[in-house]
Amino acid sequence: MGKNILISGASIAGPALAFWLREYGFNPTVVERAPAMRDGGYAIDLRGAAVTVAERMGVLAEIQEARTGMRGMSAVDAAGRSFADIRMDEFVNDAGDIEIMRGTLGRILYERTDGTEYLFGDSIRAIEQDSDGVHVSFERHAPRKFDLVVGADGLHSNVRQLVFGPESEFRRYLGYHVSIFSTDNFLGLDRWVALYNVPGKLAGSYQARTDPGAKAILGFKSPELRFDHRDPQAQLALLEKAFAGERWIVPRLLEAARQAPDFYFDSITQIHLDDWARGRVVLLGDAGYCPSPLSGQGSSLAMVGAYVLAGELLAAGGDHRTAFRRYAAKMWNYVALNQKMATDGARTLIPKTRGGLWLRNRLFRLMPYLPKAANTLSKDIHRAANAVDLRDYPQPPIRCRAPRSAGR
Repeated sequence: MGKNILISGASIAGPALAFWLREYGFNPTVVERAPAMRDGGYAIDLRGAAVTVAERMGVLAEIQEARTGMRGMSAVDAAGRSFADIRMDEFVNDAGDIEIMRGTLGRILYERTDGTEYLFGDSIRAIEQDSDGVHVSFERHAPRKFDLVVGADGLHSNVRQLVFGPESEFRRYLGYHVSIFSTDNFLGLDRWVALYNVPGKLAGSYQARTDPGAKAILGFKSPELRFDHRDPQAQLALLEKAFAGERWIVPRLLEAARQAPDFYFDSITQIHLDDWARGRVVLLGDAGYCPSPLSGQGSSLAMVGAYVLAGELLAAGGDHRTAFRRYAAKMWNYVALNQKMATDGARTLIPKTRGGLWLRNRLFRLMPYLPKAANTLSKDIHRAANAVDLRDYPQPPIRCRAPRSAGR
């Protein structure tokens, strides 16, 4: 009945799982390659079941306070002239969706894991399992033994590589690459998004209520490119090649990318496995079932997955075989429906042909006059976002719901 659990990754899934494990009397340790919690990042959504989980964690009010407050978006031409404006309030949304910056959500979750051991600036080098536990070797810290190991370390999961096999066996490339980074708000946006498209490419900038600057996004369709996901200079070269000669503010965005402290570039890729567990090791969030940014549901899957995994470990009395099996059974359909949302999103955000772009722009122009179409889209999204039964697991006494700062 394992109590000592190592979690690899301190983005969203890792701290969320650490919170619930501590609540349920387990002893989690989190190892994170970065030297500290990452701030910033791009805007993400919490929808449906993930909002319920946040409420049960006692962090919903804090998350709502930090929401981006976006008011809408404009589609613009090469001269920056808007030809379609869509306001957020034109979409019926009574489901309590929350948009928040990824780094802000991670910080909120981290602050609620007081008492959890974090090993920052380190990574797992080797994992060996036997009948008694998991023997873990680290890059910097001394080897240790744990009862269970959870890979919550993202799309390029180190745990998955060590235990399940090469990433190439599980990745499903969706045909696009994307870059997101901080930039100055030189468009003067006020909680607004500006998007520019040519066939197969997207350039945009948005400013959130909680960000004094702005975020840039550049996405493009292409055959899958090979690059080291830890080599930003090589990634910059690929991005500049893809957008060479494009108009609007693209040259300024490319210049900003060279200076950005939070430059991000990656393929739009999903992860598909037949099973998320191998022995005493299990995958959580993007490491096991990345839906890609096009789904808008990666963080929600991470939050819900953490709640279900910890709850099933509690319900099974720490019996990992039973818990992992029940975790997969509860999450499987929910994951599948939300992964499907990504393929639908690609056709809207980055139409690949001139005809497809014309139709998409036509839809944008008509959107304010087609409330039923907007409502149908919203219902489809929320049907997927709620496609999981959140069991009320037995609640032991709450250990600590106060933030770390209050604890200190």
